[in-house]
Amino acid sequence: MDYSSLPNDPDHPAGTSPWQSSPQAHHQSFGTPEPGSAPSSPSAKHSAPNGEDSPRQSEDDHDEPQHRPQRTEDTATSTGQSSIPDRTRQPPLNGEGFHAQPYQQQPQYAYQQRQQPPYQQQQNQQQPRSAVPSRYHTGARTQQRQNLPQYKLQAKITALERTGRKDPVLRFDVHTNLPKFRTTQFRDVGRTHSEFAKLADHLISANPEAFVPALPPSLTSAGVGTAEDEARVKASMQRWLNYVCSNEVLMRDEEMVFFVESDSGYSPVVRMKQPATGVRRKVIKQFAPPPDDTPELHDARPIVKQFYLGTMEAGQKVDKVVKCRRALGLAESDLGVKLNQMHVQETHPGLASAYRKLGKIIQTTGDYHAAQGTAEATTLGDPLNYHSSDAFIVKETLTNRHILLRDLISAQQATRSKLAAADRLKASSSVRREKVDEAISALDEARSHETYLGNKTQRVTANLLHEKRRWFPRTAADLRTSIREYVLREIEAERRTLATLESVRPDQIGQGIPSPDSQDEYGV
Repeated sequence: MDYSSLPNDPDHPAGTSPWQSSPQAHHQSFGTPEPGSAPSSPSAKHSAPNGEDSPRQSEDDHDEPQHRPQRTEDTATSTGQSSIPDRTRQPPLNGEGFHAQPYQQQPQYAYQQRQQPPYQQQQNQQQPRSAVPSRYHTGARTQQRQNLPQYKLQAKITALERTGRKDPVLRFDVHTNLPKFRTTQFRDVGRTHSEFAKLADHLISANPEAFVPALPPSLTSAGVGTAEDEARVKASMQRWLNYVCSNEVLMRDEEMVFFVESDSGYSPVVRMKQPATGVRRKVIKQFAPPPDDTPELHDARPIVKQFYLGTMEAGQKVDKVVKCRRALGLAESDLGVKLNQMHVQETHPGLASAYRKLGKIIQTTGDYHAAQGTAEATTLGDPLNYHSSDAFIVKETLTNRHILLRDLISAQQATRSKLAAADRLKASSSVRREKVDEAISALDEARSHETYLGNKTQRVTANLLHEKRRWFPRTAADLRTSIREYVLREIEAERRTLATLESVRPDQIGQGIPSPDSQDEYGV
């Protein structure tokens, strides 16, 4: 067993090792002093902080670790005692059944250890126990790190209740081991989509160090009430919940507890606001970004802004294509109906049959084109619009960090001005007590505010670095999946349309109409 890990035991964080007082084979022994040395006295304890005896004692401990036990054995032999070393002889029992330690076996090292900080005490306790370097004793630390509780929050959507175009109700189950919750499992929790939107707005405002994903819409282009619409809404909301519940920052937000445990609806208990809104935010965006010591985040905002504008413009173009595709489908359906009506007036039976079949084929093709437009809007238009709103949230989060950096620079300037005012007051000939107190309080307040902003900036920067490195691959993977689905749906729609048009070829040949693949007498 590795006793070097016992001072770091989480069950006994403040206590020392119970094996500390027991000498070991490679541990320094503090036995009875030499015959020629003066007996220890209580005054020796008070002389230790002066630094006269403690350096000499530490030098002896490090320079002669092998001769001190030999001197102890020689002393015991010369005084007529047993030749057994002192480390194998135990003192008599006291009244409580424990071995009483003699006063001579409490060296000045114990006094020095009480005067040292806790981290130095742990170093002094661990150093003489083993000759192996401490970097190889990683098993205990790894085990202690593994014993730390791994908090988790999991939510699974089980049903989607929709009545017409009203706000749908999402029902989900929650499993967690976070200590803030009343229990570990919550069954059949029902929240409307608008309540999810309130939670998302709060998370965005209250957590500037996290990229909160955009909330998916409650409707899709597949059509309200269709099976595809319900499946897509449930899948998108499940992905949103998975990300929020797996984020180390968002899962510990107080509003997550209220959102899950509330019995009658949900409304944010603490309403947070953005650091700058309205005209002030627009004016701040016009300025150049503040000095940034993190180039990765400094370069990320222009990229995210271009992605936001590109996806928004692409989504608008797709919407126009979908609108034209649906208009084409309606026009083809109308044309098919008109051709189908022409067979009534046609006296030639073959031509009348051709009109009827051609009208049905064109009408079916128009229906396919209308369905193809809906598929384009569902597989490509909706993802582009969603990623545009998601990139907007990321861009605004990075803008909030710039605002925080500006506030930190302003706080540093205010601290310097307060310090200069205090120096001028100090150098003045006539100083009043009221002005001194006011200057000191103002300087302390400015320093505390600067410290708070500095710590917050460091925390936000460190967390946003991790968020940025996860957001880029996740967004790229989602877009690749959407484009792949869009291409497959387009291929399927074109093949279906081509197969429908090919069904008219036998009637065309039967009526004597030349096939496009046939050649005339001139080989054309």
